[in-house]
Amino acid sequence: MLASLPLSLSRGRSTICFVRKSGEKPTMGTLLKCYKPLLSIQSSSIHYSTRAIQFTTQRPQRLFKSNSIRNLSSSSPPLITKKTQGESEEGSPNNPSSAGLWLYNTMSRKKEVFRSKVEGMVGMYVCGVTAYDLSHIGHARVYVTFDVLYRYMKHLGYQVCYVRNFTDVDDKIIARAKELGEDPINLSRRYCQEFSQDMVYLHCLPPSVEPRVSDHMPQIVDMIKQIIDNGYAYSVEGDVYFNVDKFPDYGRLSGRKLEDNRAGERVAIDSRKKNPADFALWKSAKEGEPFWVSPWGPGRPGWHIECSAMSAAYLGYSFDIHGGGMDLVFPHHENEIAQSCAACRQSNITYWIHNGFVTIDSEKMSKSLGNFFTIRQVIELYHPLALRLFLLGTHYRSPINYSDALLESASDRIFYIYQALHDCEDVLRQHNVTTLKDSIPPNIMDEINRFQNVFVESMSDDINTTVVLAALSDPLKIINDLLHTRKGKKQALRVESLAALEKMIRNALEILGLMPTSYTNILQELGEKALKRAKLTEDQVLRKIEERTEARRQKEYEKSDAIRKELAAVGIALMDSPDGTTWRPAVPELQEQ
Repeated sequence: MLASLPLSLSRGRSTICFVRKSGEKPTMGTLLKCYKPLLSIQSSSIHYSTRAIQFTTQRPQRLFKSNSIRNLSSSSPPLITKKTQGESEEGSPNNPSSAGLWLYNTMSRKKEVFRSKVEGMVGMYVCGVTAYDLSHIGHARVYVTFDVLYRYMKHLGYQVCYVRNFTDVDDKIIARAKELGEDPINLSRRYCQEFSQDMVYLHCLPPSVEPRVSDHMPQIVDMIKQIIDNGYAYSVEGDVYFNVDKFPDYGRLSGRKLEDNRAGERVAIDSRKKNPADFALWKSAKEGEPFWVSPWGPGRPGWHIECSAMSAAYLGYSFDIHGGGMDLVFPHHENEIAQSCAACRQSNITYWIHNGFVTIDSEKMSKSLGNFFTIRQVIELYHPLALRLFLLGTHYRSPINYSDALLESASDRIFYIYQALHDCEDVLRQHNVTTLKDSIPPNIMDEINRFQNVFVESMSDDINTTVVLAALSDPLKIINDLLHTRKGKKQALRVESLAALEKMIRNALEILGLMPTSYTNILQELGEKALKRAKLTEDQVLRKIEERTEARRQKEYEKSDAIRKELAAVGIALMDSPDGTTWRPAVPELQEQ
C-alpha cells in the first residue's frame, strides 16, 4: 500500500535530485532523467466505499537512449535550405533562418531561439484532456498545434519524446459518473478512447507516451512527500495544501500577484488554509468517491500535482517544452512550476508554449460556458482535414473565431489543393518517373526555391502555418496551368516540372499533417460531406444535372440557370466541359455573398 512506501528520494528536508555538475558532459540520465521515480513500485490500489479494484502501475521507462541521437547534418530534410552567406547562426526573431527555430516563450514574453538541453533531442510535455466527455474543437486546436510542432521538430532531425497525459481522476469525472450512474474510472477510460479516435481523425500523430493519473499514484504520492519534506506544503485533516507564501516566485509565469488570487474565484474557499491562494495537492476522500491510500489518509490527488509528477516521471525535472492552451497559464501551469521547484530545486522547463482560444462570437469556447461544438459534431458535416486546415489558417497564438462560413471556406480550399494534386498524379502515372530528366525549367526552379524559403522562414518563425498555407497558392496555380492551359501543356519539361512541384507540396503537407493516404479517396469524402450539408444525395444532383442539360438542349436557359443557382446556393457547383457537366463542392453562394 502507498502508506508503507520507502522514501528513497528524500532525506529529512533535503531532496535528492540528479543534476549535472558544472562542466560534466550531458547524458540522458543527467539531463532527461534528473528525477528517478520509485521504480520498485509495481501496483497501487483504488478503493471505493464498498469495493476495491486492483490496477497495475506501469513503471516509467527511460524514453531516450544515448546511442540513438542522430547527426542532424547527415540527414538534411528536403525542405530545409542552407542559410545564406552572411546570415547569423541563430537568425533573429524578425528574420529567422533555417539555423534557428524561434518559439514564443510565455515565461519571457518574447520569441527565443530554440536550444534543446540534449543535442539532437527534445523533451516535450503537453497537458492532455480531462476525460469526462467528448472533446470540443478548442481541444482540437491545442493538439493540432502541438502535433505540427512535433512533426516539424522531427522533420528538422530531432528525436522528440512527446508526452501527453490523460487526467482520469478529477472532480468533473466523478460528478459526471454520478450523473450517469457509471463507474468513474470506466467512464474516463471510455472517453480516453473517444479522444484517441478524434486524434486519428485529425491526423495527429500519437505521442511517445500517454500516461494516466490512475496509473501513477505512487509517483504522485512520492512527489507530495518531497514537497512536504522540503517545507512547501502542509496537511490538514487528510488534505494537503501547497503553501504559496513559501514560494516567492509564485506568479512569475502568469504575471499575477499573490494578492490578485481572491478566494472563491480561482481557488476554493477553505478556512483551514494558511493563505486563501493555497491549492490542494491531495484531497481527502468523500463518501462514495474513489480513493487511494496515502500517508495522509484515503484520498486522491489535486489536479495540478498530476502533471508535475507525470512529466518528471518520463522527462525528468528539467526538459525543453511544456505546452497547452492559454487557459492553463493560470492556475494550472503556475502551480506546476511551484510544485516541481518545491520538489526539486533544480527543476527547469526552458520553453512554455500556449495556443490561443477558439471563440464563438468573440467569447471563449468552453464546456463550462456551454458554447462549444464537439469535434464529432463538426466532422459530422465537415471533413476532419478541413477542420485541421481551418485551425492552421490562423497563427496558433491568435484567437480564432469559429463559424460555418470559415469551415466552408476551409473545405473549399482543401478540395482545391487535393484536386490539383490528384490531377497531377493522374498525369504522372502515365509516365515512367525513372526516365524523367533531372533538370527542370528555371522558372519552376525559382518557384520551388521561393516556396522552400518561405516555408523555412515561416515555420522557423514560431510555427507560422498561416504564411505557409498562403504560399501554396502560386505552386498550385502553376500545376493547374501545366495541366489545363494550352500554353502549359506545351511547356518544355512539363512532366518533370509537375513531378517536382507535387513532391514539394506533398512534403509540406506531410509536415502540416494534411497529407491524405489517397487523393481520390479524400476527394470523394469531401464530396460526401458537401452532399450531407446540402441535404442531397448524389443521385439527386445527377438528376438535376440531366434536367439542366435537357433544358439547355431545349434552349430553356432561364430554367437551366435556375437549376445551377439552386445547387450553388447549397454548395454544389456545376462544371461544364466539352465532355459534359460534373459537380464539385463549393462555398454556398448565398453564404459567400
